[in-house]
Amino acid sequence: MSTQKKSFSPSDLKTILHSKRANLYYLEHCRVLVNGGRVEYVTDAGKQSLYWNIPIANTTTLLLGTGTSVTQAAMRELAKAGVMVGFCGGGGTPLFTAGERELEIDWQSPQSEYRPTEYLQWWVKFWFDEDKRLAAAKQLQQARLGRIRQQWLDSRPLRDAGFDVDAAKLDALLEGSISALAHAPDHGSLLTEEARLSKQLFRIAAQATRYGDFTRAKRGSGNDPANRYLDHGNYLAYGLGATATWVLGLPHGLAILHGKTRRGGLVFDAADLVKDAIILPQAFISAMRGDDEQTFRQQCISQLTRSEALDFMIDQLKAIAEQQGRAA
Repeated sequence: MSTQKKSFSPSDLKTILHSKRANLYYLEHCRVLVNGGRVEYVTDAGKQSLYWNIPIANTTTLLLGTGTSVTQAAMRELAKAGVMVGFCGGGGTPLFTAGERELEIDWQSPQSEYRPTEYLQWWVKFWFDEDKRLAAAKQLQQARLGRIRQQWLDSRPLRDAGFDVDAAKLDALLEGSISALAHAPDHGSLLTEEARLSKQLFRIAAQATRYGDFTRAKRGSGNDPANRYLDHGNYLAYGLGATATWVLGLPHGLAILHGKTRRGGLVFDAADLVKDAIILPQAFISAMRGDDEQTFRQQCISQLTRSEALDFMIDQLKAIAEQQGRAA
């Protein structure tokens, strides 16, 4: 009796929901290719090439940093498996430089004619109405604040890491922000309140970790490790945000908070749901411990997975679409 080796395709493996997938990768100084039907990345060790498998059926996002290349065959298989691919700068930060121009991270969305249209239809029902879009933005920010409270006060990994937050002070800050959101007359006021709250959260996190004085400086954070880790970790959250919007069939340009003229605004909106809750405290913890980039990244990915961050993003976007779409 002859036996025939069974070949497989990534499309055959799409049995794991995106919200339940466990892997988020950042790669640098390697080649991504197809080898023996599997998507792998190749690193050089002296005269040898080392091949490492990427379990694409259980992967949400692949970030390609400095010194990477990807073959057309690999992109085809990644697209079949529904993996969101992003191209970024070194260390996971989003800088591409062409002369003096800085570009945002570049996302390559898998193409699929079978994605659902239900949530897009709900979304566009309210999106063109300024008042409804403002209501949606407030709903998103309220979910963000609830997630911050839950993670900062109830997360065992943060407690074990010595992230000691004054619960009464945090509650007072969040309650004040909830009130400000409720009375915000426009999107500009919401963004102002978001910036004000973030500044206070930085201060609380610095105090909780005994970090000392801290000033947020994006893109070019110098030698300050907390700033570098914030940039790095935020783009892990953006990867999940891009995945959540793609899964629901929502174009990245249909932002509800970060401006309707910004190409990837909805990705930033979705990432807001978990950035301050998970990435922010871990950035200060890792900075104080002296973690290297890889250790910090692994800690962030572990907490994003453990807290089911992608589930939360998808559920909140669905709730906004349904609630605001029905009210339109």
